Amino acid sequence: MKVKEVADLAGVSVRTLHHYDDINLLKPSSITDSGYRIYSERDLEMLQQILFFRELEFPLKRIKEIMNSPSFNQEEALIIQQKMLRKKKEHINDMLHTIDKTIQHMKGERKMSEHERFSGFDFKNNPYEQEARERWGDQAVEESKDKINKMSEEGKQDLAHDFDMIYKKLAQLRHQAPDSEEAQAEIEEWYHYLNKIGTYPLDAFKGLGQMYVSDERFTKNIDRYGEGLAQFMCDAMAVYANRHS
Repeated sequence: MKVKEVADLAGVSVRTLHHYDDINLLKPSSITDSGYRIYSERDLEMLQQILFFRELEFPLKRIKEIMNSPSFNQEEALIIQQKMLRKKKEHINDMLHTIDKTIQHMKGERKMSEHERFSGFDFKNNPYEQEARERWGDQAVEESKDKINKMSEEGKQDLAHDFDMIYKKLAQLRHQAPDSEEAQAEIEEWYHYLNKIGTYPLDAFKGLGQMYVSDERFTKNIDRYGEGLAQFMCDAMAVYANRHS
């Protein structure tokens, strides 16, 4: 299907599909000699998944991270999205109920409490995003943070020193091939060290490496030790995970 046909089918604009292509979120399977984008059945499946995430208020960057995660499974994602959308339906029903009571209050048909007036409102967080973080995101990172927060100040200082030393050693290797023997030896040390403070199975370890380059906070912090270190670690961690899985 051509881009205009897909746009009409999915209820999105051609501009939106062009943008998804530009940011490497959804690239068409092929492009004709004339420059027309051609979308396959698989592309339509992925577009549907993207639009479900958009309905659940996920930002495009986060959708890309989730769908590129090594642990991403399309069928499982649909089941989770179904669960999230049911929660959203319940939330909307709560809001509609609050509106009904507010109208009755304005007409003098009932007295509305202050608590009832704001029933259903919650702008502090996105519950759907949180559930996705727990499945596809950085739950291992959060577990590690929790353990670190419970450490003594002396323990935290020792940990910071160890991190600093490991990053410095890896920074010296960042111009080597990520699959080199020396690089893999240091990455293995990083893997074992992370598992002392958290739980990182190989797929989570690989996913963490991807976060080093997809999350600018990680990239900025790691690249303080040497420009390109975050990307090097991401690649080396993927090699290590693939070799040992």
